[in-house]
Amino acid sequence: MRNFTNLIERFSQVELNGFEAQRKYAPVGRITPTWEEIKHKNPKKAAVNILLYSKNGKWFFPLILRTFNQNDHHSGQISLPGGQYEKQDINLASTAIRETFEEIGIPKNKIKIIRELSPIYIPTSNYYVHSFVSWTSISPDFKLQKSEVQELIQLPLSTILNLPKEPEMKSLPSTKNQKVPIIDFNGYIIWGATFMILSEFRDLMKKV
Repeated sequence: MRNFTNLIERFSQVELNGFEAQRKYAPVGRITPTWEEIKHKNPKKAAVNILLYSKNGKWFFPLILRTFNQNDHHSGQISLPGGQYEKQDINLASTAIRETFEEIGIPKNKIKIIRELSPIYIPTSNYYVHSFVSWTSISPDFKLQKSEVQELIQLPLSTILNLPKEPEMKSLPSTKNQKVPIIDFNGYIIWGATFMILSEFRDLMKKV
């Protein structure tokens, strides 16, 4: 635990790479608007959570396959636990914690925020997403919110740390068959904003 505590301390102090890290795995041609352009769109605020936990001596974090909902731009996709900021949330970190509890059942008092990553704007849904890295010392007993989460994916941290320099490209129905960078984890396809967030997370982990 002492070594992990030291790792957390170093990780919390590493400088963020922002879009330089995110764009490595961004869809080809993706344009990042300026903050002034984003503000003009009056985006909805949201938060997602990279929740680290240990299992059988190895580190993992959960991804979720979202339940299909025709009114949700991101339904049916693989994403990090998270959702929209609500008035009762103290801040966006508390949004990330609350949504992690609601969607996959991890008690809020067992989630410890390590740091925030760079925010990312998602044009299709007009969300400005704030990403957090956290950890829990418990062995998670996942309880899925079926209205939001169809399936849980326990992704080994090593999968992210060992990404190739050149990502796999694949055309998807949701991208109108345009090829985009993906992670294919046992048939689960991770791409888009989730992949971009994980790219920055991977870069920071490589520095500590």
